[in-house]
Amino acid sequence: MTSARSGRAAAPRRIVIVTFPDLQPLDVVGPAEVFGGARDIAATWVDGEPVDPAYEVEVAAETVEPLATRSGAYSILPARTLAECRGPIDTLIVAGGTGVIEAEGSETLVNWIRNAADRSRRVASVCSGSLLLARAGLLDGLRATSHWAACSELSRRYPEVEVDPDPIFIQDGRVWTSAGVTAGMDLALALVAEDLGEEVALQVARWLVLFLRRPGGQAQFSSHVSAPAARPGLRGLQLWMADHLDADLRVEALAERALMSPRNFARAFRKETGMTPATYVETLRLERARQLLEGPPEPIDQIADRCGFGTPETMRRTFARRLGCSPAEYRQRFRRDPVAA
Repeated sequence: MTSARSGRAAAPRRIVIVTFPDLQPLDVVGPAEVFGGARDIAATWVDGEPVDPAYEVEVAAETVEPLATRSGAYSILPARTLAECRGPIDTLIVAGGTGVIEAEGSETLVNWIRNAADRSRRVASVCSGSLLLARAGLLDGLRATSHWAACSELSRRYPEVEVDPDPIFIQDGRVWTSAGVTAGMDLALALVAEDLGEEVALQVARWLVLFLRRPGGQAQFSSHVSAPAARPGLRGLQLWMADHLDADLRVEALAERALMSPRNFARAFRKETGMTPATYVETLRLERARQLLEGPPEPIDQIADRCGFGTPETMRRTFARRLGCSPAEYRQRFRRDPVAA
């Protein structure tokens, strides 16, 4: 086999997508189209046929029969049964959907996933498919994500998994997990880039009219939406914090505004919001910085000052840790203003 990044291989990389009734169809179709596009782009074409295609995609389920989808408007028909999927697998992908809870109760399905993972080079899940990976014990001790609506359930039922609800996708060793629906395409593009290089992933994204490879660390949605509102006594403070990001937002200063001791304030705030005050403040500042970076050009040091980071270096470290990219890289990827920075 040639180099993993040469775009050519002696045999196709075998992608197996695991499905079940009441699945989310984009969890299947999205990644399948990404790998299919990469196959067509990386292959050499002779007489209208691809030679040495990079990928071979198989959609499988316990039985070969139409599977209901979440919308109910149509069904997906798997090409083969799980029992027919024998031999080595390059990438095993487990889809998600509303039927995942019932699917977890299938010992046949869970055992097959567990055994198939042993003969797979890497394993991935899209959306709530992470629950099936966790049920099979494949996420134990690993950092993982899922659709934001499934993260609390994943964390509650599988405490041995380190659940991070923010990123679009996460890689921990050979295991990849992604957020919901379209995030599965971002994950698939990242897998293609790992296999065939950035240029092939770029061409696939262009062909599918996708945003070019959103970074895995990009938050699933705005912190103003995801952060729970506290009880009335603290809700006003939350609103004040969002409007005064350049103020002193240390625990001691916030506790004084809330007329509480720092210890009681920190305990109450975490109980109400699920975050420590420091994490909440950092999330607010990060969200505001993202908004500013997506807008008209403004020097990064000014943005860092306006958002309360203090220094550009502090903001840079926060972006690297939370989003996996620098402020400059984020601006390049997401700015709505087409004028160059």
